Amino acid sequence: MGEAVEIFLSNGLSCDDADLKLEESLKKCSWYEEVIDEDLKWSFALNSILHRGTSKYQDIALLDTKPFGKVLVIDGKMQSAEMDEFIYHECLIHPTLLIHPKYPRTVFIMGGGEGSAAREALKHQSIEKVVMCDIDQEVVDFCRRYLTANQEAFCDKKLHLVINDAKAELEGREEKFDVIVGDLADPVEGGPCYQLYTKSFYERVLKPKLNHNGIFVTQAGPAGVLTHKEVFSSIYNTLKHVFTHVLAYTAHVPSFADTWGWVMASDQPFTLDVKEIDSRIEERINGELLYLNGASLLASTAMNKTVYLSLLNETHVYTEEDARFIHGHGVAYRA
Repeated sequence: MGEAVEIFLSNGLSCDDADLKLEESLKKCSWYEEVIDEDLKWSFALNSILHRGTSKYQDIALLDTKPFGKVLVIDGKMQSAEMDEFIYHECLIHPTLLIHPKYPRTVFIMGGGEGSAAREALKHQSIEKVVMCDIDQEVVDFCRRYLTANQEAFCDKKLHLVINDAKAELEGREEKFDVIVGDLADPVEGGPCYQLYTKSFYERVLKPKLNHNGIFVTQAGPAGVLTHKEVFSSIYNTLKHVFTHVLAYTAHVPSFADTWGWVMASDQPFTLDVKEIDSRIEERINGELLYLNGASLLASTAMNKTVYLSLLNETHVYTEEDARFIHGHGVAYRA
């Protein structure tokens, strides 16, 4: 989703264009607009702007919206919304932890500064340690302040919060993990994350940090009929060049205005059995999941014909020299 954050006044003028003092204009803003593509925009009504600024690494906005509640926007792209973030984060975290043949005990999360991925991982009774490594202290700080649903997770003694580049952090650690999660921002040109979608990173840095039977999972961008070739199919194919077993799955996320994709990878085969997954949910997880059960997890791995053929025939391998990007640009690109 989108380019730089634009906030629009009720008369149709953007705050950036209106000839008003910033403080006055923000008070009068009533719409958020995001550029999905050059000829496609997505907008919704605002209650207020909770935070807006630029950190060392990216543009940041935290908005209180009428249809989706609190919304986190980074580099002009919606990251999650209060009303439906459970869909994204349950799909990101639980499939790998439930499919894992053993009781997974350690998780490393790349990104995830808002805390929702850690919150979901900590629901699993077997988890002893979750390392959440985000590069941006400012994102983490204001998410801890405003996203009250994750305050308990941030206070959990099992959570180890690290402010660092995920690549450097993994390279510097001797320990290995049962599950590694890529909860990174979408790859945008000039953004801080696209190098963490490359074959060389997966092969040389990430894979050696997985335990035997370890599983890697990453969010992989939009996966709709019209959008899956942006990065989803490339990430899938890139992981096929590194791991023996790769599985793509999708779900519709209303606030993203699209179907979203995730890809998990391992050198051990995946076993998906509806009754077994439901049994493991009951046995392993504290609390109740709002979206996932065995049937929906299995169904999420079935692609429509268009996407299936694209995944089957994709040849692009993601490298730093030959990267694909979602529409939009990061801070470094605009600097």
